[in-house]
Order: sequence, then structure tokens, then C-alpha cells
Amino acid sequence: MKTLQEIEKIRQEKKKELELRINKSSNTCEKHILVCNGTGCTSSKSPQILEKFNEIIKEKKIENVRVIKTGCFGLCAKGPIVIIRPQDTFYAMVKPEDCQEIIEKHIQNGEIVTRLLCKDIDGSKVNSLDELNFYKKQKRIALKNCGLINPEDIDEYIAFDGYLALQKVLKEMTPEQVIQTVTDSRTSWSWRSRV
Repeated sequence: MKTLQEIEKIRQEKKKELELRINKSSNTCEKHILVCNGTGCTSSKSPQILEKFNEIIKEKKIENVRVIKTGCFGLCAKGPIVIIRPQDTFYAMVKPEDCQEIIEKHIQNGEIVTRLLCKDIDGSKVNSLDELNFYKKQKRIALKNCGLINPEDIDEYIAFDGYLALQKVLKEMTPEQVIQTVTDSRTSWSWRSRV
């Protein structure tokens, strides 16, 4: 990438491809299997889960299904975490041996594997991450894309508005405005850190 136009082209093209992860009500026959690759889930065998899903999909010649490695969802104790889009079904404590059942029941037949649904603190099962009491009162800002994008794919970062600040600096601001913004930011941060 050498120009802002190239970044914008990547953003637009990749955003179309990732519509399913952005828009839960997307009208598509494609499914995305999101597998947490955060430290907690990785230590609980999420790389083997990724591998197993890909192996089964290839073996069964299933089309319109993508397995995506994501960043941490923030619930390491519930890991490994698997979320199926577009339904946004939230499976917790998934093991490599559960992959076959998820593919056959959920992906091929549209049935939720209820035994793998996440349990909330009160013991009730939840169908989606947003239903958890832990998340209901939260508004993610800096980590809003964790669990949605592959942290190792720069194009996915760009599609989810990565480098917009750089674009603004290069297209809309003078050098003096950039310096003033950084100075104001430092002053604001300094004030907050004393509180």
C-alpha cells in the first residue's frame, strides 16, 4: 500500500467480503465460523479446533463456509469460544472433538448444538455473546473489533476502519493541526492520569 486510494480500495472491497461479520442480519447463504485465538483459548486447543473445522469442511466439500481466526473475546474462562455467523450463535468450551457435531448439526442442518451454548453466571444458556450479563453494560471502544477480525490480516483491520485517523491527518489537517491535536491529547492524558 502506497497511497490513500489503495487503502480506500482495500477497505471497500474487504468490507463487502466481511459484510456477514459486520451485519448480523445480512442476507447471505455464507456462514463464518469464528474461532477465538486469544491466549486463553489458544492454550485450550483453539488452533486444533481451527484445523479440525477446516479439515472437516474440506473433507465434506462444504461450500460457503469460512473458518476465521479471531482475537480474544474477553471470556478466557469460557474458551475455546466459537461463534457462528450470521446467527451469532455462541459456543463455549469447545473441544476439537465437538467440531464434527457443529458442522453436521449447525452448518449442514441449521440446528443449534444446545449442549455447547455458553452458560451465563446464573446458569442459563445464552445464544449470543451480547446476551451475557458480562457484556450487557459494556460498550467496547478500543477493542470493538476483537472477536470479529483476524488480527493477523491487515486488510481486515483496514475494512473495519483501520487507518482512518491517518487518512484524516493526510487529507484534512495541516501540520500545525496535527501538532496541536497531539499536544492536546498529551495534556488530556496527563490530567487523567493524575486523577
